[in-house]
Amino acid sequence: MAEPDFWERPAEAARLTKRLRWILDPIERYERLVAAVREWQDLNRLAAQEGDLDLVPEQWREGQRLLGELRDLELELWLRGPYDHEDAILTLHAGAGGTEAQDWVAMLLRMYLRWAERRGFRAEVIDQLAGEEAGLKSVSVEVRGEHVYGFLRSERGVHRLVRISPFDASGRRHTSFASVEVIPDLEADDTIEIRPEELRIDTFRASGAGGQHINKTESAVRITHLPTGIVVTCQSERSQHANRETAMKILRGKLAELKQREWEQQMAAIRGVQAEIGWGSQIRSYVFQPYTIVRDHRTRYETANVQAVMDGEIDGFIEAYLQAEARGALISEEPVE
Repeated sequence: MAEPDFWERPAEAARLTKRLRWILDPIERYERLVAAVREWQDLNRLAAQEGDLDLVPEQWREGQRLLGELRDLELELWLRGPYDHEDAILTLHAGAGGTEAQDWVAMLLRMYLRWAERRGFRAEVIDQLAGEEAGLKSVSVEVRGEHVYGFLRSERGVHRLVRISPFDASGRRHTSFASVEVIPDLEADDTIEIRPEELRIDTFRASGAGGQHINKTESAVRITHLPTGIVVTCQSERSQHANRETAMKILRGKLAELKQREWEQQMAAIRGVQAEIGWGSQIRSYVFQPYTIVRDHRTRYETANVQAVMDGEIDGFIEAYLQAEARGALISEEPVE
């Protein structure tokens, strides 16, 4: 940052200052917390020596505040993965179940948008494919804020819904599935190299709503990364150039996640781990009928307040996952229902 031309490279400058903040912030917060706790302890000793009971309620409240700060710092220290400080691209796909599964995707989308709003994050839908009758076949959302990827990566996997279907005239109970994919939103990463000759880029007409322009011009873009076989598409923008930029961003994130997973598998092999939670696993069940419960099968964290969860109150699940991950206590066996 001391280089004379550092600020002449805005993208690199933003990335490096963000990383510097990621390194220094926990240290500064820890030092401030240590000083505050020592001051709190000194006041407690002084109050005990003088028998000043009037200070007890105030000191109790201060102790609770410091405990909350400690909990927040612990949560931040769990988010120390190589991309945990990055923004994220969240993608939902409907599984088997037709209209019911597509409606489930729309419900999950609302849940994550409400969660982002609660935490003060910025969320924007960048691509979506509507269902035939209701809901969404797939949707991608760009979420921006502090440690967004670190929080949302705990949501990767298959989410199961059990409810009385509003689309079934007989009022029968249905089980639906939707997959959640989360990748880091990387504007640039020196460790991720994408060569032009490794890409096949196809253009086609976008489908769905969008007016005459979006449907009559080949603005949609499909990019295939030949070495890995990863395919990404984007058709939400009117401009082919804008769709291509978004698709490249998604591809970069997928390659970064692939690289990270390969490293995790190598470490698991060294440690002798036999099984792990991965893509395609059923990670959480949302049961609306005959009882109400949301249960995470990797941590056993659960709540009966289904409506609160669907309104975006999922921090308990996220924190339980991060805590279990930090302690090596994630449950890898298939859930039994």
